[in-house]
Amino acid sequence: MREAGKPIAMLTAYDYPTARACEAHGVDITLVGDSLAQVCLGYDDTTRLTLDEMLHHIRAVARGSRTPLLVADMPFGTYHASTEDAIRNAVRIVREGGAEAVKLEGGLEIVDTVRRLTRIGIPVMAHVGLLPQRHVMLSGYRAQARDAAGALDVLQSALALEDAGAFAVVLEAIPHALGTHITRKLQRAVTIGIGAGAGTDGQVLVWDDMVGTWDGHQAKFVRRFADVRTEVERGVKGYVQAVRERTFPALSESYGMPKAEWERFEQLAAGAGGEEVETVDSVARVDLEGKE
Repeated sequence: MREAGKPIAMLTAYDYPTARACEAHGVDITLVGDSLAQVCLGYDDTTRLTLDEMLHHIRAVARGSRTPLLVADMPFGTYHASTEDAIRNAVRIVREGGAEAVKLEGGLEIVDTVRRLTRIGIPVMAHVGLLPQRHVMLSGYRAQARDAAGALDVLQSALALEDAGAFAVVLEAIPHALGTHITRKLQRAVTIGIGAGAGTDGQVLVWDDMVGTWDGHQAKFVRRFADVRTEVERGVKGYVQAVRERTFPALSESYGMPKAEWERFEQLAAGAGGEEVETVDSVARVDLEGKE
């Protein structure tokens, strides 16, 4: 797609229904992002997410997303202690989860890990710029590389990660000119932007940001392509109101019973309990004579 000049559409998914949506509607790469910690599990940030929790969601997405390339984030702490630890956890993500590639956040400090993973056959997507797993150290979710030194650091990290074997590099929250520059400098690895401008090889968004269901902080680079939250609110309130008013379920949404069988039931119930069965009202009795 990069060689053909066709932009790559990447979207996060955390469960079977969203995976099926990605499959059905032309998404190229499905990412099981560690953002599920916040948007699905209610944690305050991504560092709380465990590998076992991540595997649970990867498996669900793998069952629903066949055509898109399936990439999964390696959670915080699963690739930092040692290269051997990173390999062990990445193997679990691929073998137990069903992911086809893993994504790691970091720059020059993870180059050796990326090289080892790719050498044993695990494709790696790198992630530079804003690193959500390190938001505390970075003093929040702020745009990065807005001075010359910072921009050079991101460029050098991207080049080194490509050299180590990364097939793609996510560029998050960096100046758009830098995103375009890095894309042109990389020889083989594709760039996926999220807040890095339109000059990258592709784009990624978090599902809940894209459909408008996330009510937390909205980054500058987020565009809501749907208003699912409003529709959910309308549906839930409508359901509750219908239950309160006893307009749901309607007779057409209920099962019927032949009139003769109901009368037989009344006789049997009266005989078994010694009490007369409450007479069915006229509306229900009409349904008794109908068909399901």
